[in-house]
Amino acid sequence: MSTTGEKPGKGTYVCKNCSTAVTLDDATDTLPPCPKCSKTEFRP
Repeated sequence: MSTTGEKPGKGTYVCKNCSTAVTLDDATDTLPPCPKCSKTEFRP
């Protein structure tokens, strides 16, 4: 599990609350809050 503020690496992360996908294009990108529900926990 990854949370907002972490830098988990490139890939797509899915919000555990609403299943909205967030894609990080760079290894240094920081995971944002979910753009749909503002929750902060994601699964790969």
